[in-house]
Formats: sequence, structure tokens, C-alpha cells
Amino acid sequence: MKTKNLIILIMMIISNSILSQSFTKGVKAIFVKPNETTIVNGNLSDGVFMSDLSWASRSSTACFPATQNSKFTGKHVLYGFVIPEFSEVYVTVIPKDKNANFSIYGYQVGTNRFPVVPDLNRCVACEADHKWDYKKRGKTQDHTRTIKFNSTTNQYNVFIGVTGANHLEEGEYTLEIKLKSRIKNTNEQRPLKMYSAESVKGKTLAYSGDLAEGTKIYDLSWASKSSVACFPATQNHKFNGNHIIYITEIPEHSKMTITVIPENKKDNMSIYAYMVGQNDNSIVPNLNSCITCEAEYKWDYKKVGKTQDHTRTVHLNAVNRAYKVVIGVAGADGLTEGKFILRIKTE
Repeated sequence: MKTKNLIILIMMIISNSILSQSFTKGVKAIFVKPNETTIVNGNLSDGVFMSDLSWASRSSTACFPATQNSKFTGKHVLYGFVIPEFSEVYVTVIPKDKNANFSIYGYQVGTNRFPVVPDLNRCVACEADHKWDYKKRGKTQDHTRTIKFNSTTNQYNVFIGVTGANHLEEGEYTLEIKLKSRIKNTNEQRPLKMYSAESVKGKTLAYSGDLAEGTKIYDLSWASKSSVACFPATQNHKFNGNHIIYITEIPEHSKMTITVIPENKKDNMSIYAYMVGQNDNSIVPNLNSCITCEAEYKWDYKKVGKTQDHTRTVHLNAVNRAYKVVIGVAGADGLTEGKFILRIKTE
């Protein structure tokens, strides 16, 4: 079964390469990995207006009726990716400005077809989501828009359009693509690099490290479990580089401040730390639960009254007992090398 999955995954990579080469009309190719969440940031200002929306209301596409054309009159930004067989994919656009009125649509075609709207005459399926004209019983709608596609025995090319309503032509957004598939990622987890770090109440101790000595953690699903709640899956790309683990202890009636300071201020690093019982040897990615887990990474948006530099800090506290603390320093956006100082302050 592993061999079959590997062959399918290789075919997906080849398909995505072909797909990328076939985008000749401003469609941005995305490589979407099975059973992961892929994040893409964009702005409507990078798109183009589309005066002809007749393709959407044809019976052979049936994407949205012409009565809803006003929801798609802004600039359009187009994306494309491959969905493998026996899969389902959820695509969500999340506007940075919650008051911005965005819409989304997508269509599914065979892997040998590359039609780009408005030159779309037919498709296997077309879905769209936009601001509702009326409330729907038992449902609520926020500023996000989501569409879904699925496949059974065949792969498909999927084209996605992010657009604005009422001629909206500018606005930042995040495109979130969740692909669930029978195909499993074949990356083997290598042993993590782990160090013991001392902590002394009333002191600040520092340790030097380099992500080049670390290892990637391919399965980050532990972080978004409700029993861990360290960081959401939408932020996985902030932790997809190399990880180095430090193990220390927080004494009872103590507060601990843990900071990573990259030597190169341009290195985008993240940090997380979780508390477990002193006899608990759970190490990520095999972490099912913990007392608490905290993480910090580069913000997607500015926070009122706060600023962020190249350092990252988390805070832990213990009341009536001591706990084991596991600290992870990770690279964001695939970062696999970079020197840093890890500072542990215990009060």
C-alpha cells in the first residue's frame, strides 16, 4: 500500500508540474499536499476585472445565476491545483478586513483540460459562495467564503477564483485549502534533536542553537488538537522548517518566560512550549494531551498597541507543583538553518 501511495504522490507532483506549465493566462499554480492545510496569501489588487460573466450561468457550468453577477464584479485572482482520486477539498477565502465583501468560485475539470474563465464552456462541477441575500434557517454567515470539491476514481484539475463584490478591487486575504485524501504523506519522521536545558528560579539562562542541527516535523496535527491547543492548522506553515527540542522543568509557584532570538533578524523563527507531568515523556509529534501549550510566531496582521520584532516569546506558569517543560524552536516557511539564542527566565 505504501508503494502505491508513493507512486500516486509522484504522479501528483508530475501532474502539478504539468499544471504549472499550462497556466498561461495569469493562473497561479499551487502544490497542495494530501492531508495538510495549504495557506496562500493574496490581494485582489493582483487580479483583473472580468466583464463577461455569462460562463457562470450556463447550464453546462451552473456556477452561479446571472442574478448574482454583482457579487463577482470585482477583480478576480485565479489559482489552480490538482485534487487526487478519493479525496475532498475545502477552499476558504478569509478577507483581512472583516467588512470586505468577498466571493469565491471554483470549477473542476479533467487533468487534460486547462480552460480559464471566461472561456469555460463546461466542467465536471462548479461551486460558488458569496454574501447571502437572505438569512438561512439554522445557519449563519461571516466574512469568510467556502467551497468544496470531491473526487472518486479520477484526479481532476481544480481552478479557484477569488473576487470582490460590487466592483471591489483591493483587499488582502488568506486562501486556505484543506485537502483530505486516502493518499498518505510519505515523509519519514527522523529522530528529533533534543537537548536538556537547566532552569533556575530567580535567574535567566541562555542556550545557543542552530536550526541546521534540527529536523522537520511533517505531522503537525498534534498542535491543533483540542487537548493540546498550541496553534491552529492555518499556522502550520510557521512551523514547517526544522525543529530543535529543549527539555527543562518549571518549579512550583513559578513563572517562566521563554524567548528565541535569531542571530539574523531576517530569519523567521517560531517557538512553542508545553507542560506535562514530570513522568510524562510525550514528545511531538506524538503528543496527545498536555497541561498547557503556548506558541508564538510571526503575526499575520498588526495588533493594536503592540509591535513585534524578530524575537518570539511564550509564557508558562506553575502553581502547586513542578512540571516538565518541552520547548520547540522551529523555522517558518521551510527555514532549515539559522543560529539563535534560547533564553529561559524563571521567576
